[in-house]
Parts: sequence; structure tokens; C-alpha cells
Amino acid sequence: MTSGQRLRQIANVLNGSTPLGLLIAASARTRVRRGPGGLLIATDYRWRLPFAGAFTVGNVVLFRAGFERALADPALLGHEERHSSQYAWCFGAPFLALYLLAAGWSVLRTGNPGSANMFERLAGLQAGGYPDLKPPAPPLSTRGAPIPTRRVPTRKLLPWKEAGRD
Repeated sequence: MTSGQRLRQIANVLNGSTPLGLLIAASARTRVRRGPGGLLIATDYRWRLPFAGAFTVGNVVLFRAGFERALADPALLGHEERHSSQYAWCFGAPFLALYLLAAGWSVLRTGNPGSANMFERLAGLQAGGYPDLKPPAPPLSTRGAPIPTRRVPTRKLLPWKEAGRD
């Protein structure tokens, strides 16, 4: 384990996110084992939420798959390890609120909770199984300028000025 991984491990214990992850793992009756980089791998997670093959709380990575299968996907494990670091940088529990806001923003922009979510982008979209969708661009005129999507209100003219009379 590197010194950075050890520091992340300590930070996530102190900020309460790893104990929360262990509480979730115990409540869901998963089996927890030590994994690479100071991570704890909880396997056979069966609760309905969240809708993911794996998710991280502190240094605890909860997988729906078994232990061997979890370790067999180094890209996904690396993705989840980056989320573990995000917990440390966000001081634990605030990460959850920030992540939910980012996921909501992503759904509004792309219809997918991960594609425009800054935390998923920083962790690696492909490794996390998210498509790299771009938010729809505004339509362009023939000159390349955006077409206004709503009409700008104008001042109402007096009836005789509308007909071209003074």
C-alpha cells in the first residue's frame, strides 16, 4: 500500500465514511475481505439500491458479484478506488450529497446519472460502465450562431403605428 492509499484509509476512517460502509455491508449481510490499495471488498450485495454492479462508501467497495469476480475487473476496481479518494477529499458524508446533486444534474443534462456527473467523469466513465454522452447542443443558424429558443418580448406598438401610420 502506498503512503497516499494509507493516508486515504486513515482519512476515511476519521471522517466516518468507512465505518458507514462497513455498517451497510453488515446490514446487507455481505462478506468483507481485504482488497488491494487499502480497500475493503464487500461481496454478494443483494439490496435493490443503488442500481449498480458496484459502489463505494469510504474505503468499502460493495460488489454484487463474488470476491474473485470483483478482483477480476481491475478497471472497475480502479474506478471505485478513485471514488474512495473522492470521499477523503470531500471529508466523508458531504460526498454523498454532492454526488447525488451531480447525478441529478447529469440526468437533467443527458438522461443518465453518470455521463455528466463530475465525480464519475473524474473516476473514469468507461471503467464505471457509463456511456460518454454529451449534453445536447443548442441548434445553430446557417451562420453558426445559436438560435434563440424563446422569443424575446418586444414593446407593443400603438394600433396606428402597427399599420405604418404616424
